[in-house]
Amino acid sequence: MARPGCPDKCGNVSIPYPFGTGNGCFQEPFNVTCNVSGAYLASTKVRILDINLTLGEIRVQNPYIAWQCNHTNGTNSTSGDLEGLRLDPFHKLSYTKNKLTSLGCATLAIVVGGTKGKNQLEYPTVNSCFSYCTDASNVDNSSGCAGMGCCQSSFPGNVSSVNTTSEPVPDIYDSTIQSFSPCSYSFVVEEEWFKFDPSYASSTDFATKYADGVPLVLDWIAGNGSCSETSKMGSQYACQAMNSECIDVSNGPGYRCNCSQGYEGNPYLQGGCQDINECEPPNQSLYPCKGNCRNTEGSYTCSCPSGFRSDDPKSIPCVRADPNKALKVVLGLSVSAVFLMVCFFALWAEYQKRKLAKEKERFFDQNGGQILYQQIMSKQVDTLRIFTQEDLKKATNDFDESRELGKGGHGTVYKGILKDNRVVAVKRSKIMNVEQTDEFVQEIIILSQTNHRNVVRLLGCCLEVEVPILVYEFISNGTLFEFIHRNHGSPPPSLDSRLRVAQESAEALAYLHLSTNHHIVHGDVKSMNILLDDNYMAKVTDFGASRMLPKDESQFMTLVKGTLGYLDPEYLQERQLTEKSDVYSFGVVLLELITGKTAIYRDGLKEGKSLVSSFLLAMKNENLEGILDPSIARAGMEALLREVAELGRTCLGPRGEDRPSMTEVADKLKAMRSAWREKLAPGHAKTECLVVCSSPAALAPWYPPSSRSSSGELYMSGIGIETPR
Repeated sequence: MARPGCPDKCGNVSIPYPFGTGNGCFQEPFNVTCNVSGAYLASTKVRILDINLTLGEIRVQNPYIAWQCNHTNGTNSTSGDLEGLRLDPFHKLSYTKNKLTSLGCATLAIVVGGTKGKNQLEYPTVNSCFSYCTDASNVDNSSGCAGMGCCQSSFPGNVSSVNTTSEPVPDIYDSTIQSFSPCSYSFVVEEEWFKFDPSYASSTDFATKYADGVPLVLDWIAGNGSCSETSKMGSQYACQAMNSECIDVSNGPGYRCNCSQGYEGNPYLQGGCQDINECEPPNQSLYPCKGNCRNTEGSYTCSCPSGFRSDDPKSIPCVRADPNKALKVVLGLSVSAVFLMVCFFALWAEYQKRKLAKEKERFFDQNGGQILYQQIMSKQVDTLRIFTQEDLKKATNDFDESRELGKGGHGTVYKGILKDNRVVAVKRSKIMNVEQTDEFVQEIIILSQTNHRNVVRLLGCCLEVEVPILVYEFISNGTLFEFIHRNHGSPPPSLDSRLRVAQESAEALAYLHLSTNHHIVHGDVKSMNILLDDNYMAKVTDFGASRMLPKDESQFMTLVKGTLGYLDPEYLQERQLTEKSDVYSFGVVLLELITGKTAIYRDGLKEGKSLVSSFLLAMKNENLEGILDPSIARAGMEALLREVAELGRTCLGPRGEDRPSMTEVADKLKAMRSAWREKLAPGHAKTECLVVCSSPAALAPWYPPSSRSSSGELYMSGIGIETPR
């Protein structure tokens, strides 16, 4: 279909719009020149053989054949150059339907592909092929154009011009082959059109025989840009017909138009896409119907006459309907219903089993199982045991309240006894959001990678339940907070015991900060997160707020988490969690140990007071004795207590860079205990006995029998009470 009033043919070549001849008959740049010899692309002077709107192709005559004869003389040589095609921005060579072809013996064909740059032609692509002959008898068409006397090669897409060259290879071109194939030819040709004939290789007049050229296929596009972009351009949009659609070309940029399914015609003209009547010849062969065909807009229907039936009238002929069909259908449905009832009960048990498995899988993902799996793969975590829900239910008597050891911000801890009679602590986390899932996985990864006597050891986990569960080693003597503030009638812990717990806790944090693979920042150091074992050895726990930092990073941006009274003010302000944040929090724990006060305490007032503020004020006013725990502020210990207080003050520096590292803190505490060892343990033991008791038996109400030696002497090194041996 040409534009109305415009010629639709040039000779025997149809010229559909947007192509056209004459003013107003074409869309730029699809101007066609028509003369007595045929139709030509006006921009390239290349003869047109055929135009295909649906495929977006033009078959043209390629007149450029590179050839060379009498190789020894180097005469009668030329090259083929299609640079004229580059003048048309909407045309390029089809890389799927054209091939570089070479004819001859010992011939190297070279093609240089060009794409149009901003101001000039660029040649970024090159391809070649080599045709050869061992002797004249080898040249036949049994294997096609595969190298013997003929070769073909493809070239990349997006090429708007080519330059072909035919080069002989004299070193392997002997007189026997020359007498058989004196000439060589190279050209780009439509692959489907070209059929190799051995006579081509021995002929000297191939170029004369095809003086007008060989067929070549060009791809063309209606315009640059994508369909989504150009559809907003109004009259400049090429797909003007109703019931047409835009198609992005695969080797774009660019697009072309087609009529929608069920329509045919020219999609570039208004009203150019018309409904196909699938029920009339010759369309009946393309759109089958074995019954009554009825045309619809853009489609058709096919049905059987009354009294006839077919499962698919478009492909299966209609047959007379069965009068007993309804009865058969009812009987079939009844039998099927009975069968389904029988199968239902048989499948119910399997369904319940699979439902439980899927629920466990859902809980596994919900509780961060996939994240943990990735971390385990990347960090080579291989020390964890995976527990089932049934294992932990048996261990905790189905999480009985009588087994509760305590509740925290991240969950509840139960005492459990495993099958091998090991006592463990089972922590069941609360229902979490995504952020809490990350914290849960973080705690697993950190604990599984730590191996220190003062860090609680993680034994395993269970993820197949609604709330995730962790299994730790059991720590029997509660928290440091209880050790300091809840004596329940017991004598207060000695100064040596407090300093030992402080040293062990500092060594654990220093270990985390200097971890082999990553710097681990605890993020929530407080007396409630330091446990005491059977020997009152400190064990750091609860890594829910912890972060692992790469060794080449000094800080990590994170949301503020932690406990009021222990939080680093620099962390609150800058949201930069560093090792020095743990140092500050440890400084608060150190103050608790020497003052006996909580981080936020009440001193006869309704409102709580900050221990840090009170301590720093006491240091400033040189009134340290007024805030220290009276039970440890005894004569002869003033210098040691001032050293400890000064260490605490440096840990509480307002700027992280002014605080010591945890390694320095641990070393300082160790040095203090070593220097004051003689005045700490023996002197304190003597004083305690003078004040509290006259014999070890007097301490029996406070301590269990396990605290006595075989000779009946009482010892509790964890709280600093010893009897001379």
